[in-house]
Amino acid sequence: MGHHGWQGNPPGTEREARRRIVEAATACIDRVGLAKTSLSDVAAEAGITRQTVYRYFASLADILGAVALDRVEEFAGRMERHLATFGTAVEVAVESVVFGVRVVPAEPYLGLLLKAGEADVFTVAVTSSQSFSLGARILRNVPVDWAAAGVESDEDFEGLAEMLMRLFLSFLQYPSEPAHTDEELRALVRRWIGPALGG
Repeated sequence: MGHHGWQGNPPGTEREARRRIVEAATACIDRVGLAKTSLSDVAAEAGITRQTVYRYFASLADILGAVALDRVEEFAGRMERHLATFGTAVEVAVESVVFGVRVVPAEPYLGLLLKAGEADVFTVAVTSSQSFSLGARILRNVPVDWAAAGVESDEDFEGLAEMLMRLFLSFLQYPSEPAHTDEELRALVRRWIGPALGG
């Protein structure tokens, strides 16, 4: 591919190049923190020039978005395990919102977009069809009687996931004043989402 640098080991594909830049950014964040990580730092860590980074990512914000998305699977697994401790579709729906609102800001990678002031990048990532499909997969894997709640088809699961994710995003980016306690947030979401799921 004619790449220069890369610490003497150029990637064979564009996908590999992007992956290595994301890994370099993750290493920088781990070492010096988000606030001190620059695009130049990422380039140096990967053994390439800034110009080479720009061939794959338009900005540091784009790289941060990729870092966050790279950690989504691990987060999804934890969310799924948490939701599996609840017994009804309504409880799972409510808890998915509460879990997202409470856990994402503290996540070392998912939360970094919010901390970096990259809310637009975060919003685009959360409201992508890829994210809705992931949300639908998480819900589908939780062992509750979804059919009794009227959620049966792939379209049903994706629609419910989209509504819950948009709700979580709204609470996260525009918190109430004063802030809801977990129980207040649960009660609010249950009151308005519950009836849609037969609860």
